[in-house]
Amino acid sequence: MRIVIAGGHGQIALRLERLLAARGDEVAGIIRKAEQADDLRQAGAEPVVLDLESASVDEVAERLRGADAAVFAAGAGPGSGATRKDTVDKAAAVLFADAAVKAGVRRFVVVSSMGADPRHQGDEIFDVYLRAKGEADAYVRGLDALDWTILRPGRLTDDAGTGLVRLEARTGRGPIPRDDVAAVLAELVDTSATAGLTLELISGSAPVSVAVKSVAGN
Repeated sequence: MRIVIAGGHGQIALRLERLLAARGDEVAGIIRKAEQADDLRQAGAEPVVLDLESASVDEVAERLRGADAAVFAAGAGPGSGATRKDTVDKAAAVLFADAAVKAGVRRFVVVSSMGADPRHQGDEIFDVYLRAKGEADAYVRGLDALDWTILRPGRLTDDAGTGLVRLEARTGRGPIPRDDVAAVLAELVDTSATAGLTLELISGSAPVSVAVKSVAGN
């Protein structure tokens, strides 16, 4: 498969790129800064320098053309203000989805957040973030031209992955290593029977492949 990842230099994206490249997939990661390119090459991915905050739908679609799947893993990051929650976590996700439709890429996986909700109340930065992610998710869900899956991980940690997860429509809150999020994403990209599902993810007792198969088609 050829898979294009938005936010290609993110912590989850770099892990995902390594997993996909190791299994023989062709991976491209969209990055904003040219100096990040070497990190992607080391992960086995082709770096594509493009700023999703200023690019047009046509420019992004051109990078997506010929791909079998697209993964939105971009984020403004914990140090960013409310404005970038809107321009990255929401607007860039919408742009990437529209570009996937234009390029004819049906398989579309979103890395969202547990608690994402367009109706989320509050004015703190994290409230704005959850609202932006929720609005982006709602937009993607409305696109019939995409076979979308939305993944909402719990509290992300840098602990070593265990390969054991809980993946359901509702899991309740809990931690999840970034290693295991990447492993689940690698399975989801390959499992189109999870299209149309919004899934929460925390650490659990099911091997990743078993967890994905158990929700596929539900």
